[in-house]
Amino acid sequence: MDTAPLFDQWRARSPHYDQTHEAVCASVRTFVAREIMPHVDEWEAAGKLPRELHRKAAAAGIIGVGYPEDLGGSGTFDEKGWDPFHSLVQSEEMCRPGAGGIPASLLTHGIGLPPIVAMGSDELQRRIAPQVLSGEKIICLGITEPGGGSDVAQISTRAERRGDQYVVNGAKTLITSGMRADFITLAVRTGGEGMGGISLLLVETDRSGITRTPIAKMGWHSSDTATIHFDDVEVPVANLIGEENAGFAGIMRNFNGERLGMAQQAAAYARLCYEDALDWARARETFGKPLVTRQAVRHKLARMLQMIHATQAMIDRAAWTVKEGCTFPGDFALLKVQATQTLEYCAREACQILGGASFVKGARVERIYREVRVMAIGGGSEEIMYDLAGRQFRF
Repeated sequence: MDTAPLFDQWRARSPHYDQTHEAVCASVRTFVAREIMPHVDEWEAAGKLPRELHRKAAAAGIIGVGYPEDLGGSGTFDEKGWDPFHSLVQSEEMCRPGAGGIPASLLTHGIGLPPIVAMGSDELQRRIAPQVLSGEKIICLGITEPGGGSDVAQISTRAERRGDQYVVNGAKTLITSGMRADFITLAVRTGGEGMGGISLLLVETDRSGITRTPIAKMGWHSSDTATIHFDDVEVPVANLIGEENAGFAGIMRNFNGERLGMAQQAAAYARLCYEDALDWARARETFGKPLVTRQAVRHKLARMLQMIHATQAMIDRAAWTVKEGCTFPGDFALLKVQATQTLEYCAREACQILGGASFVKGARVERIYREVRVMAIGGGSEEIMYDLAGRQFRF
């Protein structure tokens, strides 16, 4: 029996999805099948995506979802009737190959561009957004530093204003698309200590004083990742995103969207693990009977489904709060933990059910298992998320 429909069944039983979401699903699924699936192993080995894929994704309307048409996007929620659930469907379908580095790298504009659109000057928006949304240029986000990760308020990369220029010194690390990016939305310290001294700058990566070093990783092999050093890099004041020393709020707002997207990806990968494990359990025989007839295996599969359904319900609730304008950061922090713990459980149990087959490179479950840690740490580690939730809910 084909288990693939599970990838779709949850939407049919939800009040948040209709035929417009199914249309997005069909469009993105066709693109993924044609332009991505045949090349997964090639890009995993190469450690990066071809720039042409960005242009193809833009032409297919994938990169521009949710962005204003006058900036080169496919239309905002107001313009086209899009809602956050359309973005969730897109994220879901981009995960189908089971190679997390592909959506992570292809869609880094999803974390690099929103601060510019939300806070940047009209001139900055029109200079940067159309190039990114056409797929001609790649943008990334630079927050994490070699000396600190999830504690954003402790950012030390400094931008000192000298006339009509900022001079940037410091380093960022674990930057997705960092080797290929043409632009970086950079968190810098322009003021005193703490969150009140942080600003956001748009930095062109071809500026003098910028050097980049690739990072080899456990997973996300098809995504280029870099440490980026800034040595007396001059950046025009016109590249300031929003007000000086007011960047922390933009970073936090960006995190909600990033964590919602990561949660949907984690749920999608968990579904893939379940599907591959069930297919294997039905086909594989042990001691003369299909593996799926064993009670221990059925319990594993049932537990996987239980966690996946609970996680999707939390995702849909969080997306609804975005749609209705009543978001609460603590909800997104707990959602991120719930989703990545679900992925971790499902990836482990799928490996147990597949046995030695899960240890062979090229298997979808093998790739997903290697990428559990980046999902649990990226966008805010589990421990930081629990602490953030505790403060938000005033424990």
